[in-house]
Parts: sequence; structure tokens; C-alpha cells
Amino acid sequence: MAGTNNFSVSRYAPDRGAWGRLTARDSMVRRLDWPLLFSALALSFLGSLLVWSATRNRTELTDGDPYAFLFRHVLNTGIGIVLMVGTIWLGHRTLRGAVPVLYGISVILVLLVLTPLGATINGAHAWIVIGGGFSLQPSEFVKITIILGMAMLLAAKVDAGDQVHPDHRTVAKALLLAVVPMAIVMLMPDLGSVMVMVVIVLGVLLTSGASNRWVFGLIGAGVVGAVAVAALGVLDQYQINRFAAFANPELDPAGAGYNTNQARIAIGSGGLYGAGLFNGHQTTGQFVPEQQTDFIFTVAGEELGFIGGATIIALLGVVLWRACRIARETSELYGTIVAGGIIAWFAFQSFENIGMTLGIMPVAGLPLPFVSYGGSSMFAVWVAVGLLQSIRVQRPLTA
Repeated sequence: MAGTNNFSVSRYAPDRGAWGRLTARDSMVRRLDWPLLFSALALSFLGSLLVWSATRNRTELTDGDPYAFLFRHVLNTGIGIVLMVGTIWLGHRTLRGAVPVLYGISVILVLLVLTPLGATINGAHAWIVIGGGFSLQPSEFVKITIILGMAMLLAAKVDAGDQVHPDHRTVAKALLLAVVPMAIVMLMPDLGSVMVMVVIVLGVLLTSGASNRWVFGLIGAGVVGAVAVAALGVLDQYQINRFAAFANPELDPAGAGYNTNQARIAIGSGGLYGAGLFNGHQTTGQFVPEQQTDFIFTVAGEELGFIGGATIIALLGVVLWRACRIARETSELYGTIVAGGIIAWFAFQSFENIGMTLGIMPVAGLPLPFVSYGGSSMFAVWVAVGLLQSIRVQRPLTA
């Protein structure tokens, strides 16, 4: 069992402040997962081109500057990469000790959204406007703290050699830790983020070795919770309309079903090779709403065709493949759980985002990892890459 080993710190690439002391054989650079890094960079590069294409004619958004969103997207990517480097330098084990502080900060931030400091952007009351045109979506960082917090609790006794699997009491504590911020996010309501968080919790439980009764119980609780949320009127009307339009796309083609219908037209018109970058009629004509964020995949489908869309899916597949390999190779349960939570997050959010543009999933307002425009999302996914790289860098030298 991966979690039963006793660890000697000297067998791992050092944690904080170790950059200058690493030998050539065990250098930090050589131990990075380069396919993972290159795939994430390629996705962000493609995202920059697609965001530029989707916004260069949107004068009402850019104030006449066709490069405005391109510049911001590149800047967000750059900041995300810096955060990734900082995460690798600190190390996932160092962050393990800071989990209580990070968790507390994330809960406070999502609570602030429910105060007058919160703002509604694109129909979702999930933001804090900082000023100077900058805004923050705290729910993106809650995904990370849920993964780290649950991993810390579930792996503590196993990595210490006291248990083979997390006991029921530990699992209950971990679930309570996740439920608190999820309940606050649901009150916004930000249904899309809650859906991702539920999948993250499932992924964490599955990789932790917890009893399957908890997994099945959580699925059952999720079904009951969904029915209760609908019955109690927690969701806004536009969210209810989205699910109705998903069930019957022809119910309101000019209203709730408009986004999905236009998205499918845009992707379908691209054919095999696409119309060419900047040449998509649906994109140029601004027929698809929020094309730089939630519906960014429609730009790829229309302008780069099936080949472009398949390339994005393949790159996301590489990211997930490398994350799975990192989860499998680490000898500590904590690292396995963190990687497992990230895999569940990236896999579901990518499937949901692409699926809603194809009409096989309901519209949930989730960005496509690494590709969609948005600072908070970009920062969060690159921190997640930093966590994965840290787990790989600090794996046993014999792995």
C-alpha cells in the first residue's frame, strides 16, 4: 500500500530553498514532468489565439483596442506560471502545513461574495470586485483548498503507518471540511462550481482508499440534495431555464436554448479544417455569447475545425494522463490524493465545458481549463499544475 511507507526526507528532492543545492543528477529541472508542462503551455497558447479571435471585434468590451483581451489573457497566463513556480518551490508538503490558514482564507473570501463586496458578472453572483477593472472568483481557489484539506486529513494516519485506509471518523471530518465552503458557494448560487467540487470530493475519496460505502452514500446524498435544491427554490430562474433547455433544446430557442443552439451551429460549420483563424462567421458576427470564456471551444470548432478541437482534447488528455502517472508513482497517500482530486477536477470541468457546447451537457458556466479567458480560473489551474509537479519532483529517486 502506497501510504504505509516511512519516508526519509533525504530520499526526495528537497523542499523549500533547494534550487541551488541540487546535484546535476537530481536537478529540479530534470525531475519536472515536461509533457505535462508543454501540454498546459500549448493549451494556454491556443487559448490566447482563440480569445483574441473572439474579442478583437467586440468594441463594447475592448473600448476599441483589439488586443485588450489578448494582453490580459497572456498576463493572466504569465501570473499563473509564476504561481506554478512558487508552488513547486514551496512544495506540496510545505503547503500541507499551511492548509488550515489557506482553508480559512478561502472560506472568508467566499463569504465576502455574499456581502455588498460581491458582484454579479455574466449572470453569476460569484465575484469580488477589487478595483481597477480586476475581479476575483473565490470559488476557483476553494477547489484547491478542498483538495489539500481533505488530503491532509485522509492521509495523516495512513502516511504515519497507523492505518491502512482512512477510518470512518476521518472520512466524516474530511467531508465536513468540504461541505462548509460548498454550502456557501451554493448560496451564491454558483451551481457549476458546486458540481465540480462534488466531483472533486468523489475523486478524493476514490483515491484515498476510503470505504466504497462513502462513495455510494455521497452519490445518493447528491441526488437528494439536487432534488431539495430544486424544490426549495435555491437556484435562480436562469439556471432552471438552462436545465430545461438542455432537456428540450427547442423549448426556448431564442432564450435559454440560444447559447447552445448557436454553439452547435458554430462548431458544425467548421467542418474538418475550419474556416481559418479570425474567419469564423459565427465568431465574427458575435452570435455566440461569452465566447471568450465559457464558449471558447466554439471558436476552435468553427475556425480550426475538427482538427483544432481534437487537438485541444488531445492536449487535455495528455495533462490527465501525466497527472494519473504522477498519482500512481508517488509513495505517499497525501500526494496520491492531491493528484487524484486534480484529475477529477480537470476531467469533469473539461468534459462539462466541451459537452455544453455540443449540447450533451447542460450550460453550467464553467471555463475550459488553460484555454478560457479568466484570471481566477487561470491562476487556479496553474497552481494545480504546480502541485502535480511538486509531487513528481519529490518522488523517490528510485521511482
